[in-house]
Amino acid sequence: MASTKPRSYRSLKETRRRINNTIAYVILIAGSIVMLIPFAWTISSSLKHPSKLLTFPPEWIPNPVWWQNYRDALHAVPLMRFWLNSFCFSTVIMIIQVATAALAAYAFARMEFPGRDALFLVYLGTMMLPSQVTMIPRFLIVRTLGLIDTYWGVGLPMLIYVLGTFIMRQYFLTVPYELEEAARIDGCTRLQSFWNIMVPLAKPSLSTVAVFSFKNTWNEFLWPLIVLNTYEKYPVQVGLAFFRSQTKTEWELLLAGTIISVIPLVVLFAFSQRFLTRGIAMTGMGGR
Repeated sequence: MASTKPRSYRSLKETRRRINNTIAYVILIAGSIVMLIPFAWTISSSLKHPSKLLTFPPEWIPNPVWWQNYRDALHAVPLMRFWLNSFCFSTVIMIIQVATAALAAYAFARMEFPGRDALFLVYLGTMMLPSQVTMIPRFLIVRTLGLIDTYWGVGLPMLIYVLGTFIMRQYFLTVPYELEEAARIDGCTRLQSFWNIMVPLAKPSLSTVAVFSFKNTWNEFLWPLIVLNTYEKYPVQVGLAFFRSQTKTEWELLLAGTIISVIPLVVLFAFSQRFLTRGIAMTGMGGR
């Protein structure tokens, strides 16, 4: 009898654990399905004949598969030109934002100077400002600098990524100070310590910031539309708007163009998922 009770307790505990895991998996699977439905509908609709696009109930598997929508979308507007503009622009902005975020985060996390914490709070507070509030001041500055209708005018307000700085700072706080002290004893300067020790250790956080930065820049619509005037300079998000007019929206072409436009983001998330998960998990481990 003395040995039956512990076995029964362990069995009950194991049963509860399995039930909790089953419930968690059911909830996660249900949530995943709900999240994927809009994307699945977009793919399905982009492959339908225009006459079947708005039928109800919706036909999830197109019959026949209408690839003509993709060909028409590529010929209706210079979509690949817009796509290439977005790719080049997002890549350059991503590199600059990662660099500035890492340097600023290192200063806020590892360097001592008067008012550091207060300055960091003010820095974070800028995230609370809606972009619409700063839209007019930004436009006036860009116009004063003579950067209207240039990529510099679009990219100048994007060089600083506050959320990226926060993510990097939280990670740098988790790195033991003894590593840097040992490097300084060996003769490393502050910059060498940052580049040779902190940056290699921060690859997951750097990857997270890079993914977020690329996604945000790629999806930017309003600011490029305001600054750019030349048709050939538009990014893909602005280019997709040409499938809509005041009287008509070519939904089949718009959806096909949308699928083409998200390919880089899907590839980026697929290849960086492991680093992305680790980077986000490490963000909250600083504790300071």
